[in-house]
Amino acid sequence: MSSTPITKETYLEWYKSMLLMRKFEEKTGQLYGQQKIRGFCHLYIGQEAVVAGTMSATRPDDSVITSYRDHAHALAKGMSANECMAEMYGKVTGCSKGKGGSMHFFSKEHKMMGGHGIVGGQIPLGAGIAFAEKYLGKDSVNVCFMGDGAVRQGAFNESLNMAMLWKLPVIFVCENNGYAMGTSVERTTNMLDIYKMGFGFDMPSAAVDGMDVVAVHNAMDEAVQRARAGEGPTFLEIRTYRYKGHSMSDPAKYRTKEELEEYKGKDPLLSTKAAILENKYADEAWFAEVDADVKKVVDESVKFAEESPYPDASEIYDDVYVQKDYPFVMD
Repeated sequence: MSSTPITKETYLEWYKSMLLMRKFEEKTGQLYGQQKIRGFCHLYIGQEAVVAGTMSATRPDDSVITSYRDHAHALAKGMSANECMAEMYGKVTGCSKGKGGSMHFFSKEHKMMGGHGIVGGQIPLGAGIAFAEKYLGKDSVNVCFMGDGAVRQGAFNESLNMAMLWKLPVIFVCENNGYAMGTSVERTTNMLDIYKMGFGFDMPSAAVDGMDVVAVHNAMDEAVQRARAGEGPTFLEIRTYRYKGHSMSDPAKYRTKEELEEYKGKDPLLSTKAAILENKYADEAWFAEVDADVKKVVDESVKFAEESPYPDASEIYDDVYVQKDYPFVMD
């Protein structure tokens, strides 16, 4: 039973949040095709229920850290579409001042502790953030997201071991979308039930339907309550699916059209809308209004990004070192 109740407002917020993620990503894909966004770009389309269900079960002061597929996590944590889109464009008004791009969204204010480009590199950082929160006597938790490919890294095992030993308030979340880049889980491991890897550390672990926002919320809520109570970490394998390739350069020819369509039939936006209508929480007019509002937010973010300036070349060494007079920077 969820200790964070699921109400009418929860459903409405889920839908609005997931729609913003979806429309932002769709626009990002268009802009990338127009070469207005450069570099690497990994879209989250299809996986929105994972983040939406996490946010409804956590507090604003709980931190999030993830890999390079980070746009939706940033938006869900309260970062504005403007600062996110500007970062995509490499503009100085972006959340990382235009220096991070798609893979490196960050906001200290919103406890979004970054998207990280090194596979699995964020896992020990998530454990470290949780250690700091516990050390400071806070009851906030860290939610550390990773892909199914990242659990092959040694850092994953080391982090789970230390987190369990020290009972750290961290929730490790494997967003298992079935493919590490273009390689299916079946081709990389005999352990198809990834959540069972947590049992080797005596860590509470479970598989969760990542296309069902209610299931994600309930599993996350249980894990959060354990962490706040000082009972330590949880490992969740949230089984989801991305409708696009690994990145914008991936045509995703390694999977069948039938598989893709099967998962599109489980689209979390469609199922959430159906639940809202069935429970009479809102009518079609509300959905039309939300759709128009979200479209406006995304369109305005593009305008903001295009009208913002690029960072000045003089800023190239700014924000690299905390020490202002670091002696090993060459002019």
